Amino acid sequence: MIARYTLPKMGSLWSDEHRLRVMLDVELLVLDAQAALGLVPRRAVAAIRRRATVSLAQVARREADTRHDVIAFIESLEERVGPYGRYLHFGLTSSDVLDTSLAVLLRQATELLLADLRGLLAALAVLARRHKRTIMIGRTHGVHAEPTTFGLKLAVFYDEFRRHLARLEREGRAVSIGKISGAVGTFANVDPAVERAVCRRLSLTPAPISTQIVQRDVHAAYVAALALLGGSLEKLAVEIRHLQRTEVREVEEPFGHGQKGSSAMPHKQNPIACERVTGLSRLLRGYAVAAMEDIPLWHERDISHSSVERVILPDATITLDYMLQTMTGVLRGLVVHPDRMRANLESTRGVSASGQVLLALMRQGLSRTRAYELVQRCALAAWRNGSHFSDVLLRDPEIRKRLTPAAVRRCVSPERHLKHVDRIFKRVGL
Repeated sequence: MIARYTLPKMGSLWSDEHRLRVMLDVELLVLDAQAALGLVPRRAVAAIRRRATVSLAQVARREADTRHDVIAFIESLEERVGPYGRYLHFGLTSSDVLDTSLAVLLRQATELLLADLRGLLAALAVLARRHKRTIMIGRTHGVHAEPTTFGLKLAVFYDEFRRHLARLEREGRAVSIGKISGAVGTFANVDPAVERAVCRRLSLTPAPISTQIVQRDVHAAYVAALALLGGSLEKLAVEIRHLQRTEVREVEEPFGHGQKGSSAMPHKQNPIACERVTGLSRLLRGYAVAAMEDIPLWHERDISHSSVERVILPDATITLDYMLQTMTGVLRGLVVHPDRMRANLESTRGVSASGQVLLALMRQGLSRTRAYELVQRCALAAWRNGSHFSDVLLRDPEIRKRLTPAAVRRCVSPERHLKHVDRIFKRVGL
C-alpha cells in the first residue's frame, strides 16, 4: 500500500475524492518510472509533484463538457501544473489509470473485509467454546433428529467462515492486478518497465497480458467470492431466525433498551438484524451475476462493463462490510437459552435416541430391518400416547428380551453424543 494512505472506512474508500487521489498516484508513479528510464526530465516530475492536486469540483465541471472522466481529470491536472503538464499521461490510455487504480481500491476494500471477517470468526470462536457442551436437539428437515451441542453448531459455521477467509485472501490477491500497457495492450507507446515499476510501488501484480483492460473474469471471481460469503452470512442469519421462533426460543438476537419490535404489538422482539442480512445477501448474488455478464466484451475492449462496475463493486463491498459487522454484533450480543434447548430436546420424550436403540439391537443379533421395525413401532407409539420412549421400549417383550433397563437408559442419554466433542473442536482449530 502507498505509505501515505491511512485506510478509510468502506464508504469513503469509494468516494470520488479518494478515487481521484489514487488515480493521481498512478499518474505520478508512471512519471517516476518514465524519468528513471530517461523518458521524462526529472525536473518536470519534481515540478509536477509539487503542483499536482485534485479538485473534484474542477474535474466535475470539465467532465460535464468532455463527457470523459479521465480526460477531465488530466486536463484539470494540466491546468494546475503548467507547461510540464504535457508529460502527464504520456503514452497511456485511460484504462491504464482506471484499471490500475481500481486494483488498488479493491485491495484496500479487501483489507477492510478481511478485518471484518476475522472479527466475525473471533466472535464465533468465543461463543462456540462457551457452549461447547450446551446440549440441544439437532434438526434435519426442520424435525428433531439426534442431540448435538450449540457449540458444535457454531463450530460448523466457524469452519465455513475460515474457508471464506482463505478464499477472500486468494481472490483479493488475484484481483490486485495492474496494467500500464497502452491502447490495446501492446506497449507500443509505453515501456513494460514502467508497468513493472508502477505495480511494484502499488503492491500489485502486473497483468501477464492485457488488452486495453485487465480481463474481467478476475473481477467476476472476486465478486462471486463476496456473494459466497454473503450466502454463508445468510445461512447463519437464517439459523438464528429459526432458533428465535416463539415455538423454539433457544436463542435471541440482541434487543436494545428502548428498541421496539412492532407498532401494533408491543410484545414483539423480532430478529430484524438477521432478516436484514438475509435480504442483503440477495443483492450480492445479483452483483455476482452482473460481474459475470461483464466478462464477454467486444474485441480488445468495449465500455459496457464500466457502468456496471461503478455500481456493483462499491455496492458489493460496502454491503458485505455492513453484513459482516452486523452479524458480528449479533453474535457478540446473542442471548442463549440452554434451559430451553434442554426442554426442547426432552419435549419429544426420548425418541431422538431411536438410532442408538437400533444399533444396540443390531449388536444383540437382530437384523437391521427387524430392529428398525421394532424401534419405529415403539417411537410412533410414544408419539401417539405421550409416553416416554424408554418406557415404551421396556414394555415391548421382544426388545426387553435383548436390552436391559440399564442398556435402554444408556441409549436414551443425550450425553453419549458428547464423547467426541473435544476431538471435533480440535479438528476445526477451536
